[in-house]
Amino acid sequence: MFLGFLEVLIASVFKVPPVAKIYIARVLSRWNRNRGARGRLSAELTGQQVIILKEGTSRSRGRDAQKANIVAAKIIAESIKTSLGPKGMDKMLVDGFGDVTITNDGATILDEMEVQHPAAKMMVEVAKTQDDEVGDGTTTSVVVAGELLKRAEDLLDQDLHPTVIVDGYRIASEKALEILDQIAIKVDPTDKAMLKKIATVSLASKLLAEYEQIAELAVNAVLQVAEKTEEGYRVDIDDIKVEKKPGESLLDTVLIKGIVLDKEVVHPGMPKRIEEAKIALVDSPLEVEKTEFDAKINIENPEQMKSFLDEEEKMLKDMVEKVASAGANVLLCEKGIDDVAQHYLAKKGILAVRRVKQSDIEKLVKATGAKIVSNLDDLKAGDLGKAALVEERKIGDDKMTFVEGAKNPKAVTILVRGGSERLVDEAERSIHDALCVVRDVVRDPRIVGGGGAPEAEIAKQLRGFAQKQEGKEQLAVLAFASGLEAVPVALAENAGLDPIDIMVQLRAAHEKGQTWYGVDVFEGKAADLKEKGVLEPHGVKMQVIKSASEAAGMILKIDDVIASAKSKDSPGPPKHDGEGGEEGAS
Repeated sequence: MFLGFLEVLIASVFKVPPVAKIYIARVLSRWNRNRGARGRLSAELTGQQVIILKEGTSRSRGRDAQKANIVAAKIIAESIKTSLGPKGMDKMLVDGFGDVTITNDGATILDEMEVQHPAAKMMVEVAKTQDDEVGDGTTTSVVVAGELLKRAEDLLDQDLHPTVIVDGYRIASEKALEILDQIAIKVDPTDKAMLKKIATVSLASKLLAEYEQIAELAVNAVLQVAEKTEEGYRVDIDDIKVEKKPGESLLDTVLIKGIVLDKEVVHPGMPKRIEEAKIALVDSPLEVEKTEFDAKINIENPEQMKSFLDEEEKMLKDMVEKVASAGANVLLCEKGIDDVAQHYLAKKGILAVRRVKQSDIEKLVKATGAKIVSNLDDLKAGDLGKAALVEERKIGDDKMTFVEGAKNPKAVTILVRGGSERLVDEAERSIHDALCVVRDVVRDPRIVGGGGAPEAEIAKQLRGFAQKQEGKEQLAVLAFASGLEAVPVALAENAGLDPIDIMVQLRAAHEKGQTWYGVDVFEGKAADLKEKGVLEPHGVKMQVIKSASEAAGMILKIDDVIASAKSKDSPGPPKHDGEGGEEGAS
């Protein structure tokens, strides 16, 4: 009302032409929308403006907020969609220091990206959760989440309420997990041939795709550290150390049944090779400790000084004597070793390594059976670990210490080699994924097909399930089914195939009950991937559905974004239309 009066007043006073009237109306309308500029959230209470938020705060509400969040999430999904599958492309990431990372691992790509939008950050968290839980399927989970939000956007345009969509997605997710359990088959968790196929599928999209022995290394490593329990097998992936060292080629990557320490022997006079090693693990320094209180000693003649130094030397010699008397011929110390102690250890023929990482000490306990000793007075023969060989070797330009040949080591090392540092870094990420999928099957011995086969089967059954839903949730269930098909579509697109042709073949095959039919990107058609050995862990697909549906539901339930003013030193939240202003609900 006030704006109309103002518009008439300006027109009458200045006698403006019709075109100018239109311009004035637009300016006044924009001014009205941005009255909340400088971050003021206001309400008309008895004609008085009430300021709630501090200056600089921006706000986006209703459909505008939902659209902005969905767009941000879709952009993240689209950015890594092309890296999905064996024919996926790699991404080159350059950080602020100019360091380059080349990878197609979804979690790594998103971790390296400096994402600012809060909804986009939620998508990054989806990938991180997937990586933490099962170690693979990060790209798939983000692509599915992005597609679910894209389908939800279409439903929002049809005036379907977000709560209805979220409820529908929840119903569909629960049914999808139920279907996934039905189509999964149980396998022998110690079947090396089957586990190798699963590891090979994980490596298929990586640069290690042509190196079959890498998959075999991953299988052998996991089975070596697996521990049988009443419920099945327990596998801690942290018991497998992946040590990378540029040089030679990927073919020279080896599995060491023991631990490789990126440390050298501390003294040149010590032996560099000990067979039938008896290993002492010590987490206290072999040094004369300083007192906790300040003390001053008055030395009046050289003899007193000599006796003082002699006593210090005697203390260090006693420490070495305790190690030797326990029968140890190898000493691995988490802390420092004094130069004098090094000398006496060398005289005793004891191989010693200092400043070993705590994580390596813990792995050495599992690899050799040794016990960690904090006080050398307590060291005895029963605390020593055993290994067939402890040896210092030169790998590339560095010297490393190998502890191997234990009877039944429950901690092992994969030593990764490669022609360049970036190649070795990507190989390490690829091996991590392969180790994780093998671990997933050993812990939960159920598998499903790869190539989008389970997604296609779940989508087919969900469409039939949707017809039984009486409310508007039916539309959301159908949208969820279509969202899952983003996986086979992306696989086809990345392989240069026509996704329409592939989806027609897939749907026809699954309607005939061919559950294991997926996208064969090498043959360029839909095929039975069980026969071709393209298998994936049930746990990975289960986590994809959980992560994607929960992330989509969380983003859809947001209808108000209030972003505080960014500080001068931080990048701050994303800007909305009309910085510092308030967007009304549409």
